[in-house]
Amino acid sequence: TPAEPAPAATEEPAATEAPAEESAAETVMFTDSCGREVELPANITKIAPSGTVATMILAAFAPEELVCVGTTVSENQIPYLYDGIADLPVTGQLYGGKATLNLEELLGTGAEVIIDLGDFKKSIADDLTALQEQTGLPCVFIEADLAHLADAFRTLGTILGKEERGEELAKLVEETMTMAAENSAKITEEQQLSVLYSSGGDPLGTNAEGSSQAQALGIVGAKNAVVLEDVSNKGGGNMINMEQLYNFDPDVILFSDGSIYDTVADDSAWSQLTAISTGKYYEVPSSPYNWLSGPPSMNMILGVWWLGNLIYPEIYDYDMETMTQELYKTLWGYELSSEEVTALLGNSTLKAAAQ
Repeated sequence: TPAEPAPAATEEPAATEAPAEESAAETVMFTDSCGREVELPANITKIAPSGTVATMILAAFAPEELVCVGTTVSENQIPYLYDGIADLPVTGQLYGGKATLNLEELLGTGAEVIIDLGDFKKSIADDLTALQEQTGLPCVFIEADLAHLADAFRTLGTILGKEERGEELAKLVEETMTMAAENSAKITEEQQLSVLYSSGGDPLGTNAEGSSQAQALGIVGAKNAVVLEDVSNKGGGNMINMEQLYNFDPDVILFSDGSIYDTVADDSAWSQLTAISTGKYYEVPSSPYNWLSGPPSMNMILGVWWLGNLIYPEIYDYDMETMTQELYKTLWGYELSSEEVTALLGNSTLKAAAQ
């Protein structure tokens, strides 16, 4: 009868509308930290980091979604990071003195988005727009210096569908900064220690007051012994000479891994310094990343807890061995053994406790 075909005729438009609705839900608009509106996949499963900082943060936040890394993963990093990270292609860095982003390699990974995390740069908006046009991939910047790190974690949680993880790490950042603010406020002028942070291949390469590499010193209430007019934010810091070193004569010296730490007490040029003669010189733990810098990012969470407890144990009053285990579990899901904790803290926290 003529009435029978009617339902079939009315069903056809509904059938064609459903895919359109699904298609609309496949992408979302996102405004990044430099104000760019970028269309992102609603369900991101393949991420390319822009470089070292982005790799560091994403290896902790969304390791399974990484399809490449900015720089080669070192042997001392592999045990702490997720299985398979060492097998990912190295695609280089968008920024820095070693800007080496390999677009062909990156595009070969099948990445759905390029995420840049770190400090704000004046050229960032133009740079990412150009990169987006070159690659055809959405490129976003999320500001993630220490002041913005909690927000960065929450933002990542939103765009990656990992809100619970984002909140967990954001709260850790806020807890760390609140703890340091409360404790540093208790330090009197008489108690305040001057600290020199030596980094890079040359021990006279120092991170001066105002450098991003030395942020943790001020955060915990220490005074940076090195005060210079022209401050470098590079990993090796500012080079000083021995005359300046003796003029600064810090209460505490921090050495990076691979430095003269093991032999400095026998070096006549250094042994007369207050920090060396009193044994108040320490080695910054460096696995999977240097706890203070290199680059200064989420690794400073560890550095703030560690440095405060190291130089002001009566104020930052907690067990750093236990805290280290808790932080590694939260940041990387890694269960540190007591032997591993001893190896990490042997030249700093445990040395100070024995003095």
